[in-house]
This record gives sequence, structure tokens and C-alpha cells, in this order.
Amino acid sequence: MTAGHIAVIDIGKTNAKLALVDLESLAEVAVLTRPNRVLPGPPWPHFDVEGHWAFLLEGLAQFQAAHGVDAISVTTHGASAALIGEGGELAAPILDYEHAGPDGLAAEYDAIRPAFAETGAPRLGIGLNLGAQLFWQFSEDPGLKARVRHVVTYPQYWGYRLTRVAASDVTSLGCHTDLWNPLTGAPSSLVERLGIAGLLAPTRQPGEVLGTVLPEIAAQTGLEADTPVYCGIHDSNASLLAHLLAREAPFSVVSTGTWVIAMAIGGAPVALDPARDTLVNVNAFGDPVPSARFMGGREHDLLMAGAQVEPSADECAAVLREAVMLLPSVVPGSGPFQGHEAQWLGGEPPAGSGARSAAVGFYLALVTDACLRLIGHRGPIHVEGPFARNACYLDMLAAASGAEVHAMTSATGTSEGAALLHPGVDRGLIAGRQASSVHHGTAEMARYAEVWRARVR
Repeated sequence: MTAGHIAVIDIGKTNAKLALVDLESLAEVAVLTRPNRVLPGPPWPHFDVEGHWAFLLEGLAQFQAAHGVDAISVTTHGASAALIGEGGELAAPILDYEHAGPDGLAAEYDAIRPAFAETGAPRLGIGLNLGAQLFWQFSEDPGLKARVRHVVTYPQYWGYRLTRVAASDVTSLGCHTDLWNPLTGAPSSLVERLGIAGLLAPTRQPGEVLGTVLPEIAAQTGLEADTPVYCGIHDSNASLLAHLLAREAPFSVVSTGTWVIAMAIGGAPVALDPARDTLVNVNAFGDPVPSARFMGGREHDLLMAGAQVEPSADECAAVLREAVMLLPSVVPGSGPFQGHEAQWLGGEPPAGSGARSAAVGFYLALVTDACLRLIGHRGPIHVEGPFARNACYLDMLAAASGAEVHAMTSATGTSEGAALLHPGVDRGLIAGRQASSVHHGTAEMARYAEVWRARVR
């Protein structure tokens, strides 16, 4: 019998979410969220996993009572892993990847990390290379490694809590960790150098079943004892999966949230430049995917200070006419313009104004276009996540790229993508999934984009 509902644990960098996806329509029939709060040390800033766990168990019980839960899938942000001890507990809190601690051992780590040609992972700051996190943690706590039984990537941590089966998945290991070789589909040489070859949990495909929920979890939530739990997937690759199942190459997907991730499928051959935050991701089928990224959602929030303003047509036109533009980068440590200092041209629009909202949308679109050019984008562009509701962003992206831009209907592609790991899903549903709007841009926007690119150069 085809399952009716799959509960998706969806842990983003900003928010944790539990969604119930109807497998006949792929619609989210229920959604619960909580902030992804970072707790202070000791021993280091870390994610509030116990708060998440209580939230998830309560949500699963609600979903089971109201609708029934037939399976559980997981998707999370990358650059995180759990160090699990002998008794099944965490051997240490899960480090927040934005903590600057690993930068203190950058030179020592650089001496052992593999080259970009082996891993497809650029050298990133703070804890964005998972290998750098582990190296720093083992240095900070010399007894830590001896307490570790399993190293599991972050989606599989939640699977482990549900099933007690330890695993890692190819999409999370392939997300700029330095721990994976995407060309061979195997761990990189760093795994041996870190001394974790016997600790890294077995690599599984995202759609594999880890096991069924533990008896105590079934008793606490009301879930059936045979409820399966899927291995899980990195969130940007969850967004990509629906497109891989539905579309013919070439095309690109832009997954938006705290991070904006551009992924090219069937693009032109290019030499990726690690200094510009390009990288090789690994998709749900284990295949390498040229990608580029920047912290677009974080930049939007910093620039708008929480304001949600829909600019008028006149305000958009005035920003274009007066060439009010923002040059990168607002978050300078990531993206294609690292080290550049943000600068307003033509005057900085007032905070909370429609003009500022329009200029910010244009800026984010132009940085996205730069990312797409670096990875050899060809074909239509499909935008997932919050920016799919930003008309200024979509119109400028179409104008700057010269491509047809599709704004996808779902609020986020991650939960839907994680639901697609269930074999009972009618994959034809995805082929019929319609974009809410198709954007082409205007000649005036194209001229604005040319001026912006010239100033950036």
C-alpha cells in the first residue's frame, strides 16, 4: 500500500521545521517551526539539539494523531556532523559552523587538507569545511577522539536518534567537507589523516531506509512500530532532487535560504575557481554537480533589518533610472566576491523603504547571476525558497542572465525533495509541478546589470 504521509525533519541554519507531506499531492498539509538557536559554550557554541528533539517528538505525535505518519525523512543544512559516543549520546556538542574557533588552527589544518582537485571543496573560513571543524575540536579536546564511536553527518544524526543506526550520506559528505572525493565516490585522503577512518559511519544513499523507529519513540509519539526512517539528504540537494527527476538538462537550480546555492545541470564545461566559492556538490544519485554559493539570505536580512517591503512599480523604476545599486559583499567571507567591501552607488535608500527593497533584490540577483556564470549555467533557471517570492530578484536575474527564470510554487523545495526519497511517491507529480511565475526581465534591467558588472570588475 502506498504511504499517505511522510514527516520531514527539515533543519535549516535559521529555523528548524517539521513538515507533513501528502504523498499523493506533494503538498505540505501541516508545518511546525522553531528557531535554530545556537547555545553558548562550554565547550563551544553549539546547536540546541535537545530543544529540537523535544520539538520533533511533540510534532510527530501531533501529526500522527491528526493525519497519520507513514514514514520519516530528514534534510538539514551542511557543514555539520555529530560525534557519537559509546553509549549513543553525543561525545561533544555539535559545533556551530559559524564559530571562528577553527580559524585559529588554519595553518596547521591547511598543511593536511587535500587539494581542490581531489575534493572539489574550496578552502572556507570559520567551520564551513567540516574537516577543519573536526581538526579543531580534536585539538581543543585531546580526549575527544577516544570517546567517539561514530562520526555521522547531520541529517543522519536525527536518523540515529530515531533508529540507533549510524550512517553518513553522500550529499552531506560531498558538501565542501574536505572529507569526500566526488570523482571516485569515496572518502578523501583527509579521513585517514584525521584518524577517523574507523569512525566515519558507513556511507549510504539518501533514499535508503536506515531502519524503523525505536520502540520507546513509537510509544512516546503514537507512531507505528514499523514506521521507516530514510537516510536523509543535504538541504540544497533536496531542492535539486525534484528537478533531476522531472527535467531534461541543461538547466540550473537556485536554492535560496540563509545560503543561496546555484547548481548547474548539463552546463558548459568550466574550470571552477575555489577562491570564488565555487565547488563540487554531490547529488542524491552520487553524481558531482558544479555549484556556487553566497550567504544571500543572511545578506538580505542584514540589509532589510527585518522589514518586509513590497516595492511599487514607481520605486523599482526610480532605482533603475537613477542607477541606485549595491556592490558586493555584505557578508564578505563567502561568495564570488570575497574580500570586497559593500558599497552603495547613487545613494543608499532609507531603511524600510520600497526603494531599498528593490535595490537589495537587484543586488542579490546580480550576485546569483555571477555565481551561475562561474559554473557554466545553461538553460532555464528554477528558483526555490524565499527568493522565489521576490519579484525584483526574479526579474533582475532573468535580465542579467538572459535566461527564462521560473519561480517555484512551494515555499521551500527542501521538504518536498526529502519526501521524494520515499519510493511510493508518484514521480510524475513532479513533472506536472508548475511554476507560479515565469520572468524575463526588461531591457532597462539588462543595462543596469551591465553597469553593475562593469563596476564590480
